[in-house]
Amino acid sequence: MSRDGWAKAAVLADRGVIRLDGAEARDFLQGLVSNDVRRVGPERAIYAALLSPQGKFLFDFIIMEHEGALLLDTEAARLADLGRRLTMYKLRAKVTVADASGQFAVAAAFGPAALANLGFEATAEAGSARPFAGGVATVDPRLASLGARLILPREGAEAAFAAAGLGAGTAEEWDAWRLGLGVPDSSRDILIDKSFLLESNFEEMNGVDFNKGCYVGQETTTRSKFRGNVRKRIFRVEAADGTVPPPGTPLMGPGLEAGTLREVGSMRSGRNGQGLAMVRLEELAAAGDALTAEGISLRAIKPDWVKIDEQ
Repeated sequence: MSRDGWAKAAVLADRGVIRLDGAEARDFLQGLVSNDVRRVGPERAIYAALLSPQGKFLFDFIIMEHEGALLLDTEAARLADLGRRLTMYKLRAKVTVADASGQFAVAAAFGPAALANLGFEATAEAGSARPFAGGVATVDPRLASLGARLILPREGAEAAFAAAGLGAGTAEEWDAWRLGLGVPDSSRDILIDKSFLLESNFEEMNGVDFNKGCYVGQETTTRSKFRGNVRKRIFRVEAADGTVPPPGTPLMGPGLEAGTLREVGSMRSGRNGQGLAMVRLEELAAAGDALTAEGISLRAIKPDWVKIDEQ
């Protein structure tokens, strides 16, 4: 266990688990989601999304393997909707789709020492996975600096964290950690049936495989990539007075005429003076740091892991 820095773990009550079993479970999911499910195994997890046929965001999840089954870490409030959607696509495929949230909890381990305390090497890549306490731990497949994501039996989870040297954290602390890194959180930040993957930084979060073959919504996602027509992105924002406006609040920048304002984006989730916002790149470049939302001065910051091509 590392003693360099701190490490905490928190059970995330807003996350649930769907379990996919059956001889065709992997092939079934492979034809639906944005990432390559064939890569998932005992030592590898992935991040992926299920899209509408028009290529718009519907659901996202982290996929891990446990005892031969695929476990999907997804939003608890929308788990039943995802289950119904998967069942709709199932047809005669040899796969069962079940809510496993009663058995398994989803947790996040975060802080400078979190990965080391869970037995990962310093060089472990995003998505590296290993067994943990009767479940699975993975270096967060979106971004290694987030820490680890875990699916483990509910009973004994807290004791397992303590045995690994992970302090008792809260979901609110975890939320502040991921906001500081500029990472969107499912439908809190990515609008259902409205947002597209690449404007939501999915490519940089390892959530899209452009070589895997067909999946629902692939054509729109691929066209956005190779035509270079992504015109807005999710950025971090910081509030000058420590208060971030609520989600959906318009983000305003200087207008074309002196003394006027125009909308350049909109707020997403936020906490403790920091948040996320979807911003139009062209208007942001012109506005610089002179952004406001409901009269609150804000500064937009591109996360250092996000790559934006010059258009």
